[in-house]
Amino acid sequence: MTSPLTHFDHQGQAHMVDVGAKAETARVAVATGRIHMQPDTLALIRGGNAKKGDVLGIARIAAIQAAKRTSDLIPLCHPIALTRVAAEFALDDATPTVTCTVTAECTGRTGVEMEALTAVTVGLLTIYDMCKAADRGMRIDGVRLLEKQGGQSGHWMAAEAK
Repeated sequence: MTSPLTHFDHQGQAHMVDVGAKAETARVAVATGRIHMQPDTLALIRGGNAKKGDVLGIARIAAIQAAKRTSDLIPLCHPIALTRVAAEFALDDATPTVTCTVTAECTGRTGVEMEALTAVTVGLLTIYDMCKAADRGMRIDGVRLLEKQGGQSGHWMAAEAK
């Protein structure tokens, strides 16, 4: 019986998937997540008055850096040559939350889903780090893949994103 989990060999041992025979294709992944906080914390971020500086600017750089370092963090993840990483932040006073959405792109033999997901997570963790003195009760949730394009499996979109 063949396992649908590609990171295990026929003996059940973890291994790095061999992508050598795969064709290089354009690949794109979009991931998202959010951080919930107190309204006053969101106001600090919006106003650029956080004690540690420009929260969203630093979170954007952290997200991009995280995408570039994904294979250093996820043991069986291939190092890939990213061609683009874009991190966007949306502030919502009604909830109050900051949503981070990352698009990662490459031309290669394996996808960029892990890079997009890692970037979102680190971007949100950076917001937490920069604002924790004002609000230790912040909560990160909803980190997920929204869309991926390229490769053998083609185009996929989360049901809620369609």
